[in-house]
Amino acid sequence: MSDPLPPPYPPDDERLADIETYLTVHVMYVRQARAAPARRRVIQQRTAPPPPPPYRLHRGMDAARTVVRVHLGDCAMVKKGPGVDDLTARRALGEGVEACAVCRPDTELGLIDG
Repeated sequence: MSDPLPPPYPPDDERLADIETYLTVHVMYVRQARAAPARRRVIQQRTAPPPPPPYRLHRGMDAARTVVRVHLGDCAMVKKGPGVDDLTARRALGEGVEACAVCRPDTELGLIDG
């Protein structure tokens, strides 16, 4: 027969307290490591820019600031301009406002075949 295995921990209280401290520190590190991705997600959600509107109206430089063109919300041809929904964009295109030749909002809205 083989000899019984020694106990896994030392018998004295001082060394047991040291082991307990060591393990407590490691448990804290593990909890911090597990919580870090959730914290990063929360920060990214708070700092992410809002999504662009579905469509934008490009206004002219005249005094009345009339609408001259309709764009998709993420079109590079228009940086500013009021964001509008698809109904307003359809109405503007139906009233004769020009559609952007780059992003083709009229095709997106199904008003013409692309």
